[in-house]
Amino acid sequence: MSDVERYIESRKKRSPKFAEQFESGYEIFEFSLMLRRAREKAGITQETIAKRLRTKKSAISRIENHSEDIRLSTLGKYAKALGKRLRVELTD
Repeated sequence: MSDVERYIESRKKRSPKFAEQFESGYEIFEFSLMLRRAREKAGITQETIAKRLRTKKSAISRIENHSEDIRLSTLGKYAKALGKRLRVELTD
Protein backbone atom coordinates (compact mmCIF):
# COMPACT_ATOMS: atom_id res chain seq x y z
CA MET A 1 0.00 0.00 0.00
CA SER A 2 1.37 3.41 -0.94
CA ASP A 3 1.69 6.37 1.42
CA VAL A 4 -1.25 8.03 -0.34
CA GLU A 5 -3.43 4.94 0.09
CA ARG A 6 -2.48 4.72 3.79
CA TYR A 7 -3.33 8.38 4.25
CA ILE A 8 -6.71 7.99 2.55
CA GLU A 9 -7.57 4.95 4.66
CA SER A 10 -6.52 6.78 7.82
CA ARG A 11 -8.69 9.80 6.94
CA LYS A 12 -11.66 7.56 6.11
CA LYS A 13 -11.45 5.95 9.54
CA ARG A 14 -11.29 9.31 11.31
CA SER A 15 -13.96 11.06 9.27
CA PRO A 16 -17.13 9.40 7.93
CA LYS A 17 -17.86 12.59 5.97
CA PHE A 18 -14.46 12.42 4.27
CA ALA A 19 -15.03 8.73 3.47
CA GLU A 20 -18.41 9.43 1.89
CA GLN A 21 -17.17 12.37 -0.15
CA PHE A 22 -14.04 10.50 -1.24
CA GLU A 23 -16.01 7.50 -2.48
CA SER A 24 -18.47 9.68 -4.36
CA GLY A 25 -15.69 11.71 -5.95
CA TYR A 26 -13.74 8.60 -6.87
CA GLU A 27 -16.76 7.05 -8.62
CA ILE A 28 -17.15 10.22 -10.68
CA PHE A 29 -13.43 10.14 -11.51
CA GLU A 30 -13.67 6.48 -12.60
CA PHE A 31 -16.68 7.24 -14.79
CA SER A 32 -14.90 10.15 -16.45
CA LEU A 33 -11.88 7.94 -17.07
CA MET A 34 -14.10 5.26 -18.61
CA LEU A 35 -15.55 7.76 -21.08
CA ARG A 36 -12.14 9.04 -22.13
CA ARG A 37 -10.66 5.56 -22.47
CA ALA A 38 -13.60 4.40 -24.59
CA ARG A 39 -13.08 7.35 -26.92
CA GLU A 40 -9.34 6.77 -27.13
CA LYS A 41 -9.83 3.04 -27.72
CA ALA A 42 -12.15 3.90 -30.60
CA GLY A 43 -9.38 6.11 -32.00
CA ILE A 44 -11.61 9.19 -31.97
CA THR A 45 -10.57 12.68 -30.91
CA GLN A 46 -12.63 15.02 -28.76
CA GLU A 47 -13.02 17.23 -31.80
CA THR A 48 -14.49 14.37 -33.85
CA ILE A 49 -16.96 13.52 -31.07
CA ALA A 50 -17.88 17.22 -30.86
CA LYS A 51 -18.60 17.36 -34.59
CA ARG A 52 -20.74 14.22 -34.38
CA LEU A 53 -22.71 15.72 -31.49
CA ARG A 54 -22.84 19.17 -33.10
CA THR A 55 -21.15 20.80 -30.15
CA LYS A 56 -17.75 22.22 -29.21
CA LYS A 57 -14.64 20.35 -28.17
CA SER A 58 -14.80 22.17 -24.82
CA ALA A 59 -18.20 20.55 -24.15
CA ILE A 60 -16.68 17.11 -24.73
CA SER A 61 -13.82 17.97 -22.42
CA ARG A 62 -16.34 18.95 -19.72
CA ILE A 63 -18.17 15.64 -20.21
CA GLU A 64 -14.94 13.68 -19.84
CA ASN A 65 -13.56 15.69 -16.93
CA HIS A 66 -16.65 16.65 -14.94
CA SER A 67 -19.06 13.79 -15.54
CA GLU A 68 -20.95 14.24 -12.28
CA ASP A 69 -23.67 16.30 -13.93
CA ILE A 70 -24.40 14.77 -17.34
CA ARG A 71 -27.87 14.05 -18.64
CA LEU A 72 -28.57 10.47 -19.69
CA SER A 73 -29.60 11.70 -23.13
CA THR A 74 -26.16 13.31 -23.54
CA LEU A 75 -24.42 10.12 -22.45
CA GLY A 76 -26.52 8.16 -24.92
CA LYS A 77 -25.47 10.49 -27.75
CA TYR A 78 -21.83 10.28 -26.65
CA ALA A 79 -22.01 6.48 -26.69
CA LYS A 80 -23.68 6.48 -30.11
CA ALA A 81 -20.94 8.76 -31.47
CA LEU A 82 -18.47 6.07 -30.37
CA GLY A 83 -20.53 3.37 -32.08
CA LYS A 84 -21.67 2.02 -28.72
CA ARG A 85 -24.87 1.79 -26.70
CA LEU A 86 -25.46 3.15 -23.24
CA ARG A 87 -26.64 0.69 -20.59
CA VAL A 88 -27.67 1.91 -17.15
CA GLU A 89 -27.70 -0.57 -14.30
CA LEU A 90 -28.61 -0.35 -10.63
CA THR A 91 -26.46 -2.36 -8.22
CA ASP A 92 -26.31 -2.88 -4.49
